[in-house]
Amino acid sequence: MDIQFDFRPIRLKTAEASVYRIPIDEPVQTSFGVMHDRPAVVVRLEDSEGLTAWGEVWCNFPSVGAEHRARLFNSTVTPILLEQAWDSPQAAFNALTLRLHILGIQCGEPGTIAQVIAGSDIALWDLFAKKSGQALWKLFGGSPNISTYASGLSPTHPEKLAQQKWDEGYRAFKLKVGFGADRDFKNLETLRNTFGNDIKMMVDANQAWNPQNAAQNIANLSALNPFWVEEPLPADSAIQEWNNLAKAVSPIQLAAGENMRGQIQFHEAIDSGAFAVIQPDLGKWGGFSGCIPIGRSSNLQNKLFCPHWLGGGIGLMASMHLKAAVGGPGFVEVDSNPNLLRELLTNPLPKIVNGAVCLSDQPGLGIEPDIAGLQPFLIKTI
Repeated sequence: MDIQFDFRPIRLKTAEASVYRIPIDEPVQTSFGVMHDRPAVVVRLEDSEGLTAWGEVWCNFPSVGAEHRARLFNSTVTPILLEQAWDSPQAAFNALTLRLHILGIQCGEPGTIAQVIAGSDIALWDLFAKKSGQALWKLFGGSPNISTYASGLSPTHPEKLAQQKWDEGYRAFKLKVGFGADRDFKNLETLRNTFGNDIKMMVDANQAWNPQNAAQNIANLSALNPFWVEEPLPADSAIQEWNNLAKAVSPIQLAAGENMRGQIQFHEAIDSGAFAVIQPDLGKWGGFSGCIPIGRSSNLQNKLFCPHWLGGGIGLMASMHLKAAVGGPGFVEVDSNPNLLRELLTNPLPKIVNGAVCLSDQPGLGIEPDIAGLQPFLIKTI
């Protein structure tokens, strides 16, 4: 990182991950799967001085995966974090990445390993910022004002949820697609008819298409002017396939990043020219240590930097601080669907005003989870 901090070594007393699950009335639909409840893997750190900090690990899929991630964190990340004092969060991130690299290969779970490391990094930066007495966005030299959009609009009557979010202050929206050309078109058309042509409407295919049909599916939606099309191809498609698609559907913008992992893959994407929108998920890979440099590189190459998040409240606040720290054009994703773990893990949630939020200057992430309120939803993982 190019910002120099006066770090005091961090000595942790505890490092643990816990799982919470909350029932929902309406399942959350994507083109590849359905969420029947809302899980969160919460990371709690406490240092030798008694200061507490929080992080969150991405855990939406598979539906049984949250408990596994918590166990993996407690069995592999915790012993490393507790064995020494750390000169900086970045030093801990680098050490965890190096020392758990072979384990990720051996068990065939490099992504899951990256996710538990990411959750620890979020919490370590929360801790360091609290010890410094600064909000994370301010620590990184950013601005507290950021734009947002309401995401996760389902293929079943998306206009109803979108109207609710409009009334709450949102002014940009993202629709789930990949459910058939006619259904996708009618849903986006309904949103356009409801909110007009000037409102930013994004669509997310969640990797539903392939190089043979993606261009045609995007062409079917082009008359409705989607602001971007997210993950129209499998995330592991060759960069040349992404480049070919970008040329075929230009000027419609392509977006991706939530399923990218590592500096090499992100920089290949940024340098390729295929992607107008870069969307890392800091609870899935990188935390702040990995994603701040990606955001700055995106800005330098005039990409929209739009952190991805679709989980509990800690990760949401971390995503907002990430965007505020990096600055530049772009949005932070806020899930439209009900999720009590967003509110119980984030006190207070920033208010949306005309599509934007202003973060507080409270130290760290500026939140304190309602642990007492969360107790009924705690899942035993031992």
